[in-house]
Amino acid sequence: MSELTARRTRAVFIVTALGAFMASLDLSIVNVAFPALARSFPHVPRASLAWVITAYSIVFGSLLVTAGRTADRLGRRRVFFLGLAVFCAGSALCGLAPSVPLLVAGRVAQGSGAAALLPASLGLLLGAFPAEKRSQVVALWGGVGALAVATGPSLGAALITAGGWRSAFYVNLPVGALAWLWGRRILEESTVETAHGTPDFPGVALISVALASLVLAISEGPSWGWTNPRVLAALLVAVGLGAAFLFRSAGHPAPVLDLSLFRARSFSVANASTLVYAMGFFAMLLGNILFLTGVWHYTILRAGLAVTPGPLVVAVVSGPAGRMAGRFGFRAVLMPGAVCFAAGLSWYVLRVGTHPAYLAEWLPGTLMAGLGIGLTFPVFSAAAVASLPPERLAVGGAVNQTARQIGGALGVALLVVLVGNPTSPASALNHFHRLWIYCAAMALGSGLIGSRLRRPSRAGAEVVDELAPELPAALAALPIALEAGAE
Repeated sequence: MSELTARRTRAVFIVTALGAFMASLDLSIVNVAFPALARSFPHVPRASLAWVITAYSIVFGSLLVTAGRTADRLGRRRVFFLGLAVFCAGSALCGLAPSVPLLVAGRVAQGSGAAALLPASLGLLLGAFPAEKRSQVVALWGGVGALAVATGPSLGAALITAGGWRSAFYVNLPVGALAWLWGRRILEESTVETAHGTPDFPGVALISVALASLVLAISEGPSWGWTNPRVLAALLVAVGLGAAFLFRSAGHPAPVLDLSLFRARSFSVANASTLVYAMGFFAMLLGNILFLTGVWHYTILRAGLAVTPGPLVVAVVSGPAGRMAGRFGFRAVLMPGAVCFAAGLSWYVLRVGTHPAYLAEWLPGTLMAGLGIGLTFPVFSAAAVASLPPERLAVGGAVNQTARQIGGALGVALLVVLVGNPTSPASALNHFHRLWIYCAAMALGSGLIGSRLRRPSRAGAEVVDELAPELPAALAALPIALEAGAE
């Protein structure tokens, strides 16, 4: 490789990694920003404000597979810049938004942009490197995303403390501008000649509206009443459009959800486990910030620093967890990990009180939960694709990421129900105990479902070994790298 080529490939890596960094950082920053948002819009119910998080998850999860196929057909460079522009426009709208509806609209734009940005950026990255370098490059690319997740709480808290919650969105603009200007110079167009079938955009609309209706019914049920006609209508819409989506997916040549993948038992079990797991995991992420700022009255900066040890433990543990899964089987890692995650949440229930005691009460639970997440989060992704043939790995990984985002949207909606609107510190503590018990139950439930996973075959174990060096932020994308390496 010549020096000129080496410089170009390094530049391609930096530009595409910036996209991964923005999309990953934005999620954790918004969790930290939630208390500040609540203070800026004091008359907006928490259920309505939660759409700032759930709207992103619903749109991102619904569009991911279709956006990847669109990039293959129309050109990855073209879709990368389109996604970057939409994501930055959404960030600007969020930062300027004078009301919650406009803020949610900005988050919808961000989710759309991120869904286009991530698969296109990875495709461009892989096209710039030879096959023997791709696994290493994807690991580094994912490491950038994982770094954003790990540092997001503290970095986001610092930004919000210095410039308010709007700075959590404005920070994307200079990063996006750098990626745009640099990328226009060095990124080259690429398509996949084997891409076929028009992406199912009506299917995206069906699943998006179905999920939004279900989240609406769950989050507003306690305030409107579970028998209220609006709640019942939302549930009816969710069921009806969900059924229409499945029917359409069964007959479409390029569906949002490839139902034939679920014939593989490991794929079905792993995605069911991921969905249940995400329902607890994402509720815990936001719930812990709300507890620290609302009950212990931590500042946003202090709360961000307080939750940072957990992601750092995940980053350290995830690589060895993947290697252990390849050697000893998925169940041998997933079940202890789920128990450890649940134990950390149970520690909160048994030990955490209304008066701050970080070292004695909070930190041990955070470290236990982080250890459990590190043992489970990457292994679910590996298990989902280990039984699939090479040509199905990309879409299989995208479906797993979709399951994670859908579970996250449902988890945040349930968090709103469980936390409610307590009137005293003691009442608030009781509500958060309910939340942590729910999250622990989801962790154990995901482990129980995951216990039905078979030991990976020799070929599947090799896939897991490929996944092992990566950190969680890259796991959903690595199957695309494996497919590109097989082309």
